[in-house]
Amino acid sequence: MKLTYHTLDVFTRSRFGGNPLAVVLDADRLTDAEMQAVAREFNYSETTFVLRPQDARHTAHVRIFTPTVEVPFAGHPNVGTAYALALAEQTAEEFIFEEAAGLVRARILRIDGEVDTIQLTAPQPLTVGRNFTPASVAACLSLDEADIALGAHRPCIASVGLGFIVVEIARRDALRRAKADIAAFSAILPTEDADAIYLYCRELSEEDGAVDFSARMFAPFDGLPEDPATGSATAAACALIARLEGSAQRRFEVAQGIDMGRPSLLCVEIDAGTVRIGGACVPVMSGTISV
Repeated sequence: MKLTYHTLDVFTRSRFGGNPLAVVLDADRLTDAEMQAVAREFNYSETTFVLRPQDARHTAHVRIFTPTVEVPFAGHPNVGTAYALALAEQTAEEFIFEEAAGLVRARILRIDGEVDTIQLTAPQPLTVGRNFTPASVAACLSLDEADIALGAHRPCIASVGLGFIVVEIARRDALRRAKADIAAFSAILPTEDADAIYLYCRELSEEDGAVDFSARMFAPFDGLPEDPATGSATAAACALIARLEGSAQRRFEVAQGIDMGRPSLLCVEIDAGTVRIGGACVPVMSGTISV
């Protein structure tokens, strides 16, 4: 079986920046095990598989795999998949993807007829789960408890379709120094609602640029020591911040991947509880994979 695939760098306008993604087309004949094997072969943070929709009114049924597990929703895979499909469908204005977390709408924004950015709507409203002690989360990140900022919120699970522990870091230097401690991770994760930690800092470095905050994301249980751009986590964190601020409408620009050499820019819009995340993509490779 030979299937067409495309790879893209997502949430960037620079090739070899952002978050790499593989998109495998016409994947209906693949088994679950074969999809997982292909995702492990690409070894990107995620690989998507595009199947025929179960409802003809929708664009496609999209399944998302990390190297070790299938996930119900993720941001950069949807942005990249929509971008790849939009390159072939020159007049499309919106795609609707069926996913385990629900329907995902991806809007195609064009300039002079060319695909510029993709903006997707999260499949679920913000939900906030349990809190975690600053000490336990600091240990997961190889940091001191004093490095955890508590002025806005305690470390907690937040989700708009996929859950993460969201934690604010007090200083940019601490964000840079953070690294995953597997033993400490295993002491508090995974839970039924999350298996990864998203950490962000409002203090910025020159490399971050003019953004609202800079972020990192660690998901060692998914085979991801670090993710360079995490749309689902960024959307959840921004929705949490907007709720705590009492903002019904808010726009964020977020830097991620700076400290791992893959700079990414993610844009989030909050509008009366609806959460949208978007960004640009750069096509990198196309080919066929034999299964």
